[in-house]
Amino acid sequence: MTNRNTLRLTVGSLLLAISLLIPTLLGGVLSLPLGPFTATPASHVPLLLSLPLGPAIAGIVGFGSALGFFLKMGPLVGARAAMHMPVGILGAYLLRKKMPFPYVLAAIAPVHAGLEALTVLLFGFTLGQAGWLVGVGTLAHHTLDSLITLVIWHVAMERTSLSLARAD
Repeated sequence: MTNRNTLRLTVGSLLLAISLLIPTLLGGVLSLPLGPFTATPASHVPLLLSLPLGPAIAGIVGFGSALGFFLKMGPLVGARAAMHMPVGILGAYLLRKKMPFPYVLAAIAPVHAGLEALTVLLFGFTLGQAGWLVGVGTLAHHTLDSLITLVIWHVAMERTSLSLARAD
């Protein structure tokens, strides 16, 4: 295993741990609940930071988020958080195609919002609740967490000259 792979695995493991801790510690405490929509501050940040580490790591970090929210807040929020897995995998693939990181965060936002909105339909919520509360709410939440992610990315990666991206 190369130093780059060791670093990717270590950072991915730390992001997985954080993705489990955020819902465990903040879920239901610092959450904004509006019907089927809830927003826990910075809950998307570990996922978004994992995108440059590759699709497998991003998917695993998304799984950690889903597991944490399922255990803390139940099946509805856990199912919505499970959408972090395909969103993370898609974002990681877009980065592999050399799309700039901020553009990837913007490109996956409507996919993220749409998947979470569709998920709540399975729980009997109306199309209006799914679209307006969950879809628009997730889009706003994703946008705020993307801004936090970009600040962290700039400080942690660009200023330290670390490169965790795969050499594919």
